[in-house]
Amino acid sequence: MRKIVNIAGINIDDITMEQAVKKIYHFISSDKSHAIYTPNSEIMMDGISDSQMRQVLNTADMLVADGAGVVLASKILGKAVRQKVSGVDLAKNLLKSSSKKPIRFFLFGGKPGIAEKAQANIICDYPYADVVGTRNGYFSEEDTEKIIEEINNSSAEVLFVCLGAPKQELWIHENKDKLKAKVCMGVGGTLDVLAGNVKLAPDFFRNHGLEWLYRLYKEPRRFKRMLKLPKFILYVIGIRLKLIKIK
Repeated sequence: MRKIVNIAGINIDDITMEQAVKKIYHFISSDKSHAIYTPNSEIMMDGISDSQMRQVLNTADMLVADGAGVVLASKILGKAVRQKVSGVDLAKNLLKSSSKKPIRFFLFGGKPGIAEKAQANIICDYPYADVVGTRNGYFSEEDTEKIIEEINNSSAEVLFVCLGAPKQELWIHENKDKLKAKVCMGVGGTLDVLAGNVKLAPDFFRNHGLEWLYRLYKEPRRFKRMLKLPKFILYVIGIRLKLIKIK
């Protein structure tokens, strides 16, 4: 049974990484397509301020806490989720699990050449993961049907959609029922990481919830976007103090 923690009107799955991987295998064996989103504090704040985005997030088949800010928010509200399940880590764990039970993947997103570079690295690092197709994230609305056809013809079971938020979530929400892939995952910059173009924060930062600080140091231009993190936490504190009511 799905266990949910409501954070500011958004339903986050209270789930561990191991459970998430197991559930994805269950999705793969089913007869319909499933949406998985991995919101961090920025995306959560988008969901709070935009009712359409909130609806999209809440219609996901799995919504995991990507980031220490989301986990902290759950603790502030007294409903702590068990574990941070970041999109990139979930993607990597799925690729790794293919050594026990193979999965067919399609990589969609990133700049031209990034998905192909990620595919080449996956072949080396996860030889049992079968990447059956790639497509960059630069396209117009008129290209969508052709992209869907390409994904469907590949026989992919899991689709990594890396278009950045909220574009990837909106794209999956709009097109999920047209896709034959059993799992459509919005996983942001995962392809850049798999391609080796972006390095994850060192373990110290990741283990202490300071990834945002490392990313800000590496990419100062993200400062304005990262203001959503304290805004999100302050909003949650307002809920806890009953200064803000959730509709």
